[in-house]
Amino acid sequence: MYVILVYDFGEKRVGKMLKLCRKYLNWIQNSVFEGEISEVKLKEMLQKAHTFMDKTEDSIILFKHSSQVYMDKEVIGHERSSIDVFL
Repeated sequence: MYVILVYDFGEKRVGKMLKLCRKYLNWIQNSVFEGEISEVKLKEMLQKAHTFMDKTEDSIILFKHSSQVYMDKEVIGHERSSIDVFL
């Protein structure tokens, strides 16, 4: 599945979340990640996030779709990290 993940974490935990997300998805902008990920890997990542997440202050928002093919992405301005597809 294709996922866009956005998070808002407290100052003390934001670095941990950044490192965790970079292991599973592509970093697009501050606190924004995207990429193909299996359901199992997504659950694994979220379980790890729950170990340090403060649910009274922090949040994670997920946009999921079966494939990136049906999503149209437009970048206006500087793109922080381009994603190359290797075949």
